Amino acid sequence: MSQLTINSLEELESYQGKELGVSEYHTITQEQIKKFADATLDHQWIHLDENRATIETPFRSTIAHGYLTVSLLPYLWGQIVKIGNVKMQVNYEIESLRFNQAVTVNSRVRLRAKMLSVKNLRGIAKTQIEVTLEIENSRKPAYTGVVTFLYHFND
Repeated sequence: MSQLTINSLEELESYQGKELGVSEYHTITQEQIKKFADATLDHQWIHLDENRATIETPFRSTIAHGYLTVSLLPYLWGQIVKIGNVKMQVNYEIESLRFNQAVTVNSRVRLRAKMLSVKNLRGIAKTQIEVTLEIENSRKPAYTGVVTFLYHFND
């Protein structure tokens, strides 16, 4: 699916209740997991010790941090929708985020997004987006939730 370009509050409103699209797949590598562990100081062995994870976990490999997968939201969202004509975008809120399944190393994930609502807050667009992080060849997503972005459009 090609990237949507939206340049105004009115254009945003026209997508209420509609699926916006799906990003490209992104491969979660062990190097990315290690860098995330270093950045967040979360060095739990299930993410980093490949030998132990193979033997002692039901996943039979290391897994990505849940918050690593959440941190991919802006990157994957940007593949689905380009919001133009804005002064600023603010990540405002995440509601009802539920981790459904671990993402094992070398899995490929992609984001599916649906526009739930758009509200005009005195010129600022408050958007609620239903997000699902899909894992390639898995019926169960890594997570589901609702994210809220604020868009300050240029006049």
